[in-house]
Amino acid sequence: METIFGNLQGLKSSQLKQLQRLYHQRIPGDRITTPDFSQRLAAISTEVNQPVCAYINRRGQVIRVGVGTPRQTQIPPMELPRYGAERLSGIRCIATHLKPEPPNESALTAMALQRLDALVVLNITGTGFTRRGGGATGYVKEAYLAHLTPQESRTLITSPAALKVGESQIQSPSWNISPPLGLDDLAEQDLVDLVENLEAEFQREFIAQEVDADHDRVLIVGVMTSEMTPLQFQDNLVELARLVDTAGGDVLQTIQQKRSRIHPQTVVGEGKVQEIALTAQTLGINLVVFDRDLSPSQVRNLEMQIGVRVVDRTEVILDIFAQRAQSRAGKLQVELAQLEYMQPRLAGRGRTMSRLGGGIGTRGPGETKLETERRAIGQRISRLQKEVDQLQAHRSRLRQRRQHQEVPSVALVGYTNAGKSTLLNALTNAEVYTADQLFATLDPTTRRLVIPHGETDQHQEILITDTVGFIHELPASLMDAFRATLEEVTEADALLHLVDLSHPAWLRHIRSVREILAQMPITPGPALVIFNKIDQADSETLALAREEFPLAVFISASQRLGLETLRQRLAQLIEYAVDCG
Repeated sequence: METIFGNLQGLKSSQLKQLQRLYHQRIPGDRITTPDFSQRLAAISTEVNQPVCAYINRRGQVIRVGVGTPRQTQIPPMELPRYGAERLSGIRCIATHLKPEPPNESALTAMALQRLDALVVLNITGTGFTRRGGGATGYVKEAYLAHLTPQESRTLITSPAALKVGESQIQSPSWNISPPLGLDDLAEQDLVDLVENLEAEFQREFIAQEVDADHDRVLIVGVMTSEMTPLQFQDNLVELARLVDTAGGDVLQTIQQKRSRIHPQTVVGEGKVQEIALTAQTLGINLVVFDRDLSPSQVRNLEMQIGVRVVDRTEVILDIFAQRAQSRAGKLQVELAQLEYMQPRLAGRGRTMSRLGGGIGTRGPGETKLETERRAIGQRISRLQKEVDQLQAHRSRLRQRRQHQEVPSVALVGYTNAGKSTLLNALTNAEVYTADQLFATLDPTTRRLVIPHGETDQHQEILITDTVGFIHELPASLMDAFRATLEEVTEADALLHLVDLSHPAWLRHIRSVREILAQMPITPGPALVIFNKIDQADSETLALAREEFPLAVFISASQRLGLETLRQRLAQLIEYAVDCG
């Protein structure tokens, strides 16, 4: 039996049968609709006293009938055919309307969300009327034909690093609405000609705006709650855009919402979800990134309503770590973090988690693929955990050997992209990979460094280690997986806390790093604050930093400014740390 969607309360069985019979109607392939079909739809709508919508494919088959407005009966994104930004969905909607007015914005937005070939709105008389000169009774007073149109002014933002959050606002979808039409005029409209011309224009526009096909086309969604200031919120969005850029995505748009509390099902409100879905359709987005962690049910709900993949901030960071890890230890820790993140998110992954196989020998209660995959992941996590424990023990032995040789050690810590690897290269002539990206290096690198002795004119040798960069709200799974790496910090005699003074949120970065250090199981040694990139900072920022941190050292690692002063202060720090130890 064909399904009827929408508000069915109060409908009689005879009325439901009339609606179901619509599925047996066939429209000529080159016509949008016919007078007979339009009158039949209007007659049913008049009888039930509600709007009725019929969705028709390009073969002229009715594929969906709903009681309600186009907005109330629209096809969920996950059920729509897969299509690109240069194509329409291949479906048109014939809708009745109880008031004599053109299509409203709600109906037109539903058309844009589904990328319908066309939307026909039939304004009905309510009681039917007799045509002039006698003849059949009619129910349609007038009809309107609407369709999407390309808009050349829609410019894509393809440089996330230069993105200034909040400045770019997407324009409303562009559509065309005909003047009032009679049914005979409407029936003469050539659907094939209309669709071919529209898709040719969309194709030209898409090619003109197309970004690298290998990159995800990303929409960022930020939600500001009462716990954060507007400045913190904007900093978070800019940082998320940098993370997406580092992961290899192109940020095309940012959508923001201010809420007193997070919506438990979809994070943002229903209207904002519709706006996200519309923006995704309009710009050809294939990935939506939220600025906060999402629960498995929130991801599932959002993907069903938006129709594209949805990830959170943690998943972006995990993806960057997976790309950046070079050593076996780094890859091991990244895989462990990814599996621990994935395990609770297996449920609700759609048809891929249905029963195993199919046919003889596979029916019955059995074991679901979900349970099989969850158990396999659990076993893999246990195996990786043992390997990480072995790695931890191995690094502990290396540290004990260094301590036995009485070689002092220093760990470079700081917010990601503060310039730690650049400083290590400048001090030791190492060849650690550097880039103006977040988490450019993950694997800890230890090098020997000769510095002046604190009390004598002689020189002494120390070990300096470049560690993984920190970030605001570092995901717990990463903290756990990278504990072997982070122990380089707790076991070091002293820390060099590097700060990017050119970053607008440098004070917040200092607090974030200190919060992460405070969570370490062992209290780290004394720390020397080093302000980097002073050549890119303005005089007011420099003055503020000198006032707030009078004992700090000011350098530019890339320009090799202040390194001699740093060596001398490092010698004093080592002497102090060893004496205290």
